[in-house]
Amino acid sequence: MHRTTAIAVLLATVISTSSTQAQTPEKITPQEFEQMVKELSNWGRWGKDDQLGTLNLITPEKRKQALELVTEGIAVSLAHNVEKEETIDNPRPFEHTMIASGENPFNGQWAMDNFSVAYHGYAHTHMDSLCHLFYKDKMYNGFTKDDVRPNGADKLGIENIKQGIMSRGILIDIPVLRGVRFLEPGSPILPEELEAWEKRTGIQVESGDIVFIRTGRWARRKLTGPWDPLTDGAAGLHASCGRWLKDRDIAMLGSDAASDVIPSGIDGVSHPIHILTLHAMGVHIFDNCDLEALSKTAQELNRWEFLLTASPLAVTGGTGSPLNPIATY
Repeated sequence: MHRTTAIAVLLATVISTSSTQAQTPEKITPQEFEQMVKELSNWGRWGKDDQLGTLNLITPEKRKQALELVTEGIAVSLAHNVEKEETIDNPRPFEHTMIASGENPFNGQWAMDNFSVAYHGYAHTHMDSLCHLFYKDKMYNGFTKDDVRPNGADKLGIENIKQGIMSRGILIDIPVLRGVRFLEPGSPILPEELEAWEKRTGIQVESGDIVFIRTGRWARRKLTGPWDPLTDGAAGLHASCGRWLKDRDIAMLGSDAASDVIPSGIDGVSHPIHILTLHAMGVHIFDNCDLEALSKTAQELNRWEFLLTASPLAVTGGTGSPLNPIATY
C-alpha cells in the first residue's frame, strides 16, 4: 500500500474509533529497539564532553524567533497544582509543612513553611535531567552510572540548565485529532498521527522546538479518578515515534503523563521513549504537565505554537527538578 494511502486509512480508523479502543502498532522486537538506540544516537554530536544534548539546538536566533510569537500577551501555566494527598498514582505526595503561621508567627510577624517533594513518577510536574536514566549502565554521551553518586550526579545534572529554557513550543493535541475528550490508558500514539497533526495545523516541527503531547490524562483523572499507570496503563508515544522525534530534531519533549505508552509493547523495555530521548538523543523531558488550559487556549485562538519558558531549580547534581513551564501567546 502506498504510504499516503496507508496514513489516510489509519487516521480514518483512529478518528472513527472510540477512545476506549487503542490502535495496534507494528511490534518492535528487543533487537530492533537496540538498533534504534544506536541509529538515533546523538553521542559526540556536540563533543565528547557535552552535557546539554539537544538543548544545544536552542540557539540565540531560535530564542529571538520564539519571542516573536508573543502577540496577545496571554500566559498559560503548564504545571498541575501540587498533589498533597496520597493516591494510587501519587505514592509520595508533595509535603507542605507550616513552620510558622498566623497562630504562631515567627517573631510575631512572619509566616514560614517548608516544601518537600519526591517529584519523579506520575504525579508532579517536573523535568528530567539527562542523568535520570541508565541504559546498559550508560547515560547520554557515554557517561556511566558511576558518575551518579550518593551525593548527586557529577555529570548531566540539572544545574546545567540553570540559565533556563526559552524556545518555540508546539502542542500536539491527540484527543482533538481523534475527536475524543481524552485517550484511554494504554492507547499508543503513532508517528503517522504526529505527521497528520502537522498537516492539520500547518505547523511543521523544526529543529530546536519543544513538543508537548496531550493525551487528556488530567481530564480523564478528574472524571474517573486516579489510576496506576504502571499497572493499568498510560496513553503515550509508541516507540516507533522515536525516529520522528529525531528527524524533527526537537530540543525537548513534554507530555501530560510520562511520554511513553504503557505497556510499551516491547518485551523487557518498559519506557522506550525515555531511553531513546534521555539516553540516546540527549533530549530532556517534561513529565506530568497539565495541558488542559493550554488545549483550551490553543483551540480558542486556533494557535498551536507559542513561546515556551521554564526554569528548573539549580540543584547541583540533581536528576531533575519540579518546575512551572509557561506558554505565552
